[in-house]
Formats: sequence, structure tokens, C-alpha cells
Amino acid sequence: MKDIIIIGAGPAGMTAALYALRADKSVLLLEKENFGGQITFSPRLENYPSIMEISGSEFANQLLDQVVAHGAEIELAEALEIKDMGEYKRVHTDYGDFDGKAVIIATGSKHRHLGLDGEEELIGSGISFCAVCDGSFFADKSVAVIGGGNTALQEAVMLSDICKKVTIIQNLSFMTGEGRLLAILEKKNNVDMIFDTVLTGLEARDGELCAINIKNTKTEEEARFELDGMFVAIGQVPENEAFKNVSALDSYGYIVSDENCLTDTEGVFVAGDCRTKRIRQVTTASADGAVAALAACRYIDGLFAK
Repeated sequence: MKDIIIIGAGPAGMTAALYALRADKSVLLLEKENFGGQITFSPRLENYPSIMEISGSEFANQLLDQVVAHGAEIELAEALEIKDMGEYKRVHTDYGDFDGKAVIIATGSKHRHLGLDGEEELIGSGISFCAVCDGSFFADKSVAVIGGGNTALQEAVMLSDICKKVTIIQNLSFMTGEGRLLAILEKKNNVDMIFDTVLTGLEARDGELCAINIKNTKTEEEARFELDGMFVAIGQVPENEAFKNVSALDSYGYIVSDENCLTDTEGVFVAGDCRTKRIRQVTTASADGAVAALAACRYIDGLFAK
């Protein structure tokens, strides 16, 4: 039995592992896909304190090396259920069952993709999901923002101060985001909005996105739209359905939790983008990891000191 089982090896999960290991707790880190999570798709990370510039994949690899050096055990397995066994928890996976005194859920969330051919290959090569992370790479260039909700409008506002041209492409006849954001954008000379339009294809040159194909859903008119980059803002998808028996999920599927990173079940904690929160950045994920790990350590020390 391990002291702490951590589900997910993104920045939140690996930071939690680091803090738990430094508190002399044994840690099992479960990851079903790729170590590092969504940050591995970012070509450059420039907003992490003390690091001037690093690729997302290099950042993830260094973090993984660090937790392994501190003694973390790793299993490539998908967590399918958490069972509360009282003084310990059992994590049922597609590889077998693992027992721990406490569990930290750090499965993150994924940006919703468009589902177009070639999209995965162009992520980080013209396609981005975060203006805060990647907006500066498109300074004085032309970009498109796909979506019409608050996130898309917020991205467009930020990009309008950086880019030469910003075009918002929305599949509906109206924007669904807040009116105050729309009012800001309508006053911008370098922002255009295209409604009732969907993307039908992507074009690349030398491995970089160079144009998109669009179609008006009302007129059926098709067009080719040249650009330097594209920011997709059509929502995020958490993967928490397997854990709804140990904690409540909000209407979007995020685990309901505050800054204390607690769930509805004693001994089960949550960290990072998979929980309810306003800001989802690498720094906030790492902060969650530290909070959840220390809370789990206090729980274990209190429970087994009795």
C-alpha cells in the first residue's frame, strides 16, 4: 500500500508527487496517456516563474525526472474508479487495483478540438488554445479565434493588443459571451467577426498553419482564409465521470472544490484543471498540487496517529 496515489501526471499531479515525497510519503503516480498533460503541446513556455523560456515537453520531462529522482513510482494505467475502503482507498484501473491511504485526482482537462484532418499535427505549429501562453508568438501577425463564448472573446481582446489582425469565427448568428467583452471588441479597429461559419479544412506550409477553409452554414458559401495562427476556444472537456461516486461534479463535469482542494470524500483530494476554478494555467495547477499534497499528508498523519 502506498501513502498517496496520484491520478494524472500533469503539472498538478507531478507537483503533488514532489511535495508528498519531500514529506517522506510513498507515492504512486498513475498516468494513462502522456506525462506532462496539455502543456506538452506548447512549443514555448515563457510565463513560469524563474524560467525565461522552455518548451512544454522539456518542462514536463524535467518535472518527471525530478519526481522519479525523489522516489515516485509510476504506472501507465487509466483510473476507472475510486473505492472508499475506510482507512484506505482502492483505485481500480485497466491494469489492476492499487491501494493507498489517500488519493489525489489530477486528471486535468482537455481543450475541445475541432476534429479536422491534420489538426493534431498543427497544434503548436500555428494552432493554439491559450492566448496568455502563446499570444506573443503572433505579435503583428494575423490570427483567427474560433468560438463565441466568454473564453473566445477574452482571447480576442488579449490578442487584439498584440496582433495586427484578429478575426473571430462563430458558428452561430450571435456571440454567446458577455456583452461587455463584445462591446470592447466592437470598438477595436483590428477585429472582425464572422458569423454562421464553420471550419471545413486546414492548410499548412512547411509544417505550419497558413490558411483555413470556411463555410457559411446559411448560404453554403465556401472560402479560403489565410492567416498566421489560430486560437481554438470552443470549451474544455474534463474527464471526471469515473470519480463522481467520491465527489460532486458541476454541470460541466468539473469536480466541485475550493482552494483547499478537498472533495466530498475524506482522504480524496483534487488538484489542477479538473476542479472548479476560474484560472487554468501551469502555475495555478502547480499551486493546487502543492496544496492537495500537503492536505493529503495532514490527513494521513492525523488518521494513522490515532
